Amino acid sequence: MDTKLQTKLTLLPESPGCYIYKDENNEILYIGKSKCLKNRVKSYFHSKQIGKTARLVRQIRDLELIITTSEKEALLLEMILIQKYQPPFNIQLKEGTSYPYIKITNEKNPHIEVVFEAKQDGAHYFGPYPGRYSARQTVDLIQKLFPLCRCDGKPGRPCLYYHLGLCLGPCLREIDPAVYKAQIHKISRFLEGDVKPVKKKIQAIMQEATDKLEFERAAEQRDKLHAINETIEKQHIIFPSLKNRDIIGCYEQDNYLSVFVFFVRNGAINGRKWHVFEVEKSLQEDLANFINQFYEDPNNIQPKELLIAEKLDKLSLAEPLRKACVFPQKGGKKKQINLANENAKSTYIAYAKMKEYDFENQLKNS
Repeated sequence: MDTKLQTKLTLLPESPGCYIYKDENNEILYIGKSKCLKNRVKSYFHSKQIGKTARLVRQIRDLELIITTSEKEALLLEMILIQKYQPPFNIQLKEGTSYPYIKITNEKNPHIEVVFEAKQDGAHYFGPYPGRYSARQTVDLIQKLFPLCRCDGKPGRPCLYYHLGLCLGPCLREIDPAVYKAQIHKISRFLEGDVKPVKKKIQAIMQEATDKLEFERAAEQRDKLHAINETIEKQHIIFPSLKNRDIIGCYEQDNYLSVFVFFVRNGAINGRKWHVFEVEKSLQEDLANFINQFYEDPNNIQPKELLIAEKLDKLSLAEPLRKACVFPQKGGKKKQINLANENAKSTYIAYAKMKEYDFENQLKNS
């Protein structure tokens, strides 16, 4: 191990922050975060590593630290640094703030799938979801409850999914577009949190099957109820309202505006995005411009309600946004705004530390 690196390992602080590993050419290999840098960084060198981590450790020649005041700040700083530098060993984090969506395709026999990009293609998009596994789990559940098309849709021999009750059967007969439309409507209601009618119906079928001693059928319904509880209702619900909304917080300092957006779906935070930029006109004008541009991106699907930290002139917002925007001044919605504002502040602090790190590197290399 390099002598300089050995010395740095003896001086590690017990503080939260980010650690940056570099190779012999001073190129960044990996960026991580920890609530205790001393314990986390030492674990790389004092424990036996395998696979990708072992290859990383063999290439490390230098270490740099950025101390933060909290674990949350370290997390935000890590994300900002990874997005900027794209280190080769941060494979799992290279997607940055990209979240998966559930898509129902716009075709004669629509399919349901998980995608990482929403396009203006006439399809139905739902989300974002916190991760690929969560989105995949939800799709699997929907395919059991509200089947669409699972095959190529060419009439002929019925597919296996049709026999399993997981496909409406365009492989057997022509499906009336109204049938698909009704299923998509049910899916939309379900994903918006309206699960009680579905559960009630399943419970009724399960009871009927039990009364008729059809225990296998009853078990199938029981499994569906369990899947709903695990996939939809077992999310970490932090807001009492099931309404889908985005919460937009902001923080201004040193002529910079930090904007933080929470995506709330079915009462749970499903994703977040942030942006830090220099103020050009005023906080209100720049925030309005940001919001307009943010929802022009098809990946940022406008929900039914937008909670916005600053009271803006509604005329400064695009037409579709005006009816949705709310500027809470008190109550539960104000608390949600306060949470977004706190995260906007933490994001700015993390961004400032990243800028400071860049400046110090420029001085070293000049």
